[in-house]
Amino acid sequence: MTNSTKLQHDVQEELEWEPSLDASRIGVAAVQPGVVTLSGTVATYVEKVSAERAAKRVSGVRAVANDIEVRPIGSMKRTDTDIAQAVLRALEWDIAVPNEKIKARVDNGWVTLDGEVALQFQRAAAENAVRRLSGVRGVTNQILLQVRPSVEPAEVKNRIEAAFRRSADIDARGIQVDAKDSMITLRGKVRTWAERDEAERAAWAAPGVLAVKDELIVGI
Repeated sequence: MTNSTKLQHDVQEELEWEPSLDASRIGVAAVQPGVVTLSGTVATYVEKVSAERAAKRVSGVRAVANDIEVRPIGSMKRTDTDIAQAVLRALEWDIAVPNEKIKARVDNGWVTLDGEVALQFQRAAAENAVRRLSGVRGVTNQILLQVRPSVEPAEVKNRIEAAFRRSADIDARGIQVDAKDSMITLRGKVRTWAERDEAERAAWAAPGVLAVKDELIVGI
């Protein structure tokens, strides 16, 4: 079995292991070393996201091309007006989302979020609130972060490195943190995509951070 064939097999098994997915509707191709392409159709956008996350959990996956198409079926079909109303309700009901600062528009099932929030987790929470809604085919998150009071780059760097050391999901020894003004750059190598995502999430949580440039390489 070649490395690409094994990687394809491992990703397919991980998709079958994920209870929120119908893996029989998702195709997996691994032509280049470490690069996986997902194809097929699913009924909801959250399934598309879940499939990508599942693929990224597999050891050896360095990049994922998600070509899965979302095709709502039956009772999951919604008009753009219905989706827009559901989006507004979802944002209002989520305690982590300052909904008064966010605007949404819907075009053929694709939701675009605009506005400004104070924290990255609020930006992420807004996207998470709408991606599970029936009829949503995709989400573009254009929410900006408000300018925060400046924090010493050295302090930000120290806090992020400390967060990495506390995390059971991150090997802090393989990651270098550079801080310049409100921009954080992550460099080095991590074992999995899941570790890369966790490192980026931890960097965003530091006070004063307005941008994170993730240059981490996934590999053994």
